[in-house]
Amino acid sequence: MLGGAAAAALVGTNNSEFMMAIPRNKLCGLVAATFTPMTQDNEINLSVIGQYVDYLVKVQGIKNIFVNGTTGESMSLTVEERKLLAEEWISQGQGKLDQVIIHVGSLCIKESQQLAKHAAEYNASGIAVISPFFFKPQSIEALTEFLKEIASAAPNIPFYYYHLPEFTGVSLNVVELLDGIEKRIPTFQGVKFTSSDLLDFGQCVHKYKDRFALLYGKDELLLSAMVLGASGAVGSTYNYIGDFCNKMLTVTERGDFNMAREHQALVQEFIGFVNRFGFGVAENKATMMLVSGIPLGPPRLPLLKCSEEKQAKILAKLKILGILT
Repeated sequence: MLGGAAAAALVGTNNSEFMMAIPRNKLCGLVAATFTPMTQDNEINLSVIGQYVDYLVKVQGIKNIFVNGTTGESMSLTVEERKLLAEEWISQGQGKLDQVIIHVGSLCIKESQQLAKHAAEYNASGIAVISPFFFKPQSIEALTEFLKEIASAAPNIPFYYYHLPEFTGVSLNVVELLDGIEKRIPTFQGVKFTSSDLLDFGQCVHKYKDRFALLYGKDELLLSAMVLGASGAVGSTYNYIGDFCNKMLTVTERGDFNMAREHQALVQEFIGFVNRFGFGVAENKATMMLVSGIPLGPPRLPLLKCSEEKQAKILAKLKILGILT
């Protein structure tokens, strides 16, 4: 289920250079970007993760997850908290989930390397890294070098780049990053592409669909990305409307684009509605609690808790649209 890739051979004792690429472990379909459960005192709450896994698998039909990403409030967590969460998700997902990808990105490359090594030790299916966003890489070369140094800390598991220019301010073209990346990072296996730049994404698919997992990250544009040839998608709403979105993928695969457009239009109407009064991690997390009944707690400051009035509007809209029955 998790991990299991053959170890890469290394040159001497320098982990920054690889000789051998690991076997392909193609990630596809819907991937839920998981929320981090918190107590009311803002401490991480590991006790509900088993319940969370069962809900994703049994109710939403989701068997792949992306842990400690934006939705998981990773940049508000300590390194130790992120390690504990990774361990628990991997443990609880054993035998139930197909892949558990651990995001290990940080503003500090040493922290990212530490988190990467830890994820590998606990047999994560792969690791992902976002670009640093305070001191930003100014070129493809700088970004590639940064990613390579982190990937080299975990040379026996798949590595993914997490592209999120709206948050990071790093808008380098991903298709240029992918050109020749396997020579620099042999463990590289794909991208979580969270941008509305479908030109760049389409070029990535055209050139690299058969080589990399190209996972789209804008839930409201899922159908467009799938028509372009995306391998799958990573998103927060798949936590609680994954079953609905899986149905959209099914009718798309059947060639019933009229029905697929109807499904996507409903998702777009929901996201557009909540965007008008704010739909960030706090609102998403509150929606997951309302739909699933799993106590996930509040977000961590500086994010503020979603108001009860806003929660009621969100839940009512899901029911009016028929996304939830």
